[in-house]
Amino acid sequence: MAKFEVIMPKLGESIIEATITKWLKNPGDRIEEDDPIVEIATDKVDSEIPSPVEGKMIQVLFNEGDIVPVGKIIAVIETDPDTETEVVKEVTESKKELSPAPKVDSAIKEVMVEIESTSDRFYSPLVRNIAKTEGIAQSELDKVQGTGKDGRVTKDDLMAYLKNRGPQTASIPAPKAQAPTPQTFVQPTAVPVFSGPGDEIVEMDRMRKLIADHMVMSVKVSPHVTSFIEVDVTNIVKWRDKVKDDFLKREKEKITFTPIFIEAATQALKDFPGVNASVDGYKVILRKNINIGMAAALPNGNLIVPVIKNADQKNLIGLAKDVNSLANKARTNKLEPDDISGGTFTITNLGTFGSITGSPIINQPQVAILGIGVIKKKPVVLETPEGDVIAIRHMMILSLSYDHRTVDGALGGMYLQRMQQLLESFDINRVI
Repeated sequence: MAKFEVIMPKLGESIIEATITKWLKNPGDRIEEDDPIVEIATDKVDSEIPSPVEGKMIQVLFNEGDIVPVGKIIAVIETDPDTETEVVKEVTESKKELSPAPKVDSAIKEVMVEIESTSDRFYSPLVRNIAKTEGIAQSELDKVQGTGKDGRVTKDDLMAYLKNRGPQTASIPAPKAQAPTPQTFVQPTAVPVFSGPGDEIVEMDRMRKLIADHMVMSVKVSPHVTSFIEVDVTNIVKWRDKVKDDFLKREKEKITFTPIFIEAATQALKDFPGVNASVDGYKVILRKNINIGMAAALPNGNLIVPVIKNADQKNLIGLAKDVNSLANKARTNKLEPDDISGGTFTITNLGTFGSITGSPIINQPQVAILGIGVIKKKPVVLETPEGDVIAIRHMMILSLSYDHRTVDGALGGMYLQRMQQLLESFDINRVI
């Protein structure tokens, strides 16, 4: 009988390991393709790993609670004999029905042996093997429509795609991206901590430990600077009060302040793309996509950052629905790996719990994070044609923490100033 090795997949950007929380299948159990076999958890999301093949589970290599690096073998499944041979045979026969395969010299075949994911989408080793055999580049594989669990591409999906693909000219894929230059840090010595009589000692849970490590890493990697600006959001408050009831009745969705702030943030990022970036050694990567992460508190008090993809391409209604959907999934622990990956800029609402402002820590590998303070009524001096007057206005403070390696005070200040202009010029008669 053939043996198939199940590996720990990569579940998101910068994730290098995951914790096995529960085995759903045990040695001796019969497994169908796409059956979930194990539950795993990372610092960002909990997920299930589906079986890429059908067969019988014969071995698990890690226990529940073990932390496993990405790429490690976690289980072995016994499949029918010559499974891989049958798959290759099936692919070959389907190609014969289309047209003779083009000749590929040995040098090209050599470089086509490996195919690595350039996205967070999961592919089973079986699908990867077919893709390698047929010379399907990763960019092409990412476009194949999947019918498996969570849109995963199955063997049947790829076989159907090949039948409609037609003959292709083999080409050498682009060289792999160079790994980021490792950075070395001097590990500080922790101050000794002692517990006294009556003190309660509470062990951090797995997620809080990972958050703690991520925060410490971010401060070590990026020299943080925070700038602040005060914004008059009176027009926004009045507009929302005017439209929220009709919006809820028509769209069956609440309209909060968050999508309005995201809309302004994305416009400001388009005006100042240096804030929508990452740093790789001495190179700055200016992101093409604007994917806004919104920090959200989980029911257990931990923090997670779901991501609105391509936020600049969505109108206010679309942003409102995305915000509500992701917030609800976070509250009910139903976020999926794709929901928390790919962020290029993060917003955190400090005002949710009454904070006037704060200096948030950058969500690596991004270079900036926007903090939104509480909206409060304050007496403000206004300039009018008749002279200065004191009026009651709805005011808030925005804070921007940024990586001083690439974002200077001028750029950070101009970004905040643009946010101020966009929010204060909000049209109180806007139709949504």
